Amino acid sequence: MNFAVIPARGGSKRIPRKNIKEFGGKPMIAWSIEAALKSGCFNQVIVSTDDPEIAETAISYGASVPFIRPAELSDDYTGTIPVIRHSLQWLQNQYTDVKYICCLYATAPFVRASDISTALKSLDNSDADYAFSVTSYSFPIQRAIRLKNTTQVEMVYPEHSNTRSQDLEEVYHDAGQFYWGRVNAWLAEKMIFSPNSIPVRLPRHLVQDIDTLEDWKRAEWMFKAALAEKGE
Repeated sequence: MNFAVIPARGGSKRIPRKNIKEFGGKPMIAWSIEAALKSGCFNQVIVSTDDPEIAETAISYGASVPFIRPAELSDDYTGTIPVIRHSLQWLQNQYTDVKYICCLYATAPFVRASDISTALKSLDNSDADYAFSVTSYSFPIQRAIRLKNTTQVEMVYPEHSNTRSQDLEEVYHDAGQFYWGRVNAWLAEKMIFSPNSIPVRLPRHLVQDIDTLEDWKRAEWMFKAALAEKGE
């Protein structure tokens, strides 16, 4: 059996209530729930939350909230893996044949059912621990600069000061949408970003991390542009 687990605590600081804040006419979390259900990959889509309002919203869009996340896993410092491990342990107490768990973020309005499905197939056809979404940086990170103070800068990689951008290696980063993982990998809290993980490449126009109000505004404009392209 395969399960989606959507972590969605209620204590977001930088964007209050962001997991259920309206985005594109729906609560933000609804986009992740609907993509998970549409993918057909899951026996159940579960939301792990400590918040009654988030739980009610999640249920209204077709997810299950079979438990309330404990307070010790709901603070600002708890990472993703311990939250998924907690959900998996609960699931193993209910079912004997849990195979894969997909951590799907609640703030991923551009996530596509097809990408979720593609990642599952990639993981199932391999010996990897995880499969997760990545996208490329829009600017060569080898040409990055740091601000030393208000009037000075320096290159992070000065050895590439004269390297042509087309000669630099293309580099990728976590797209922040989903992580498929095997049961033993989650339980052992194995590192996701390791050589034993499979990348699922996404186009940059479908990726936006949403941590600040500026991120949120940018995501809204990207969403409107996508609708305009579809003629909606």
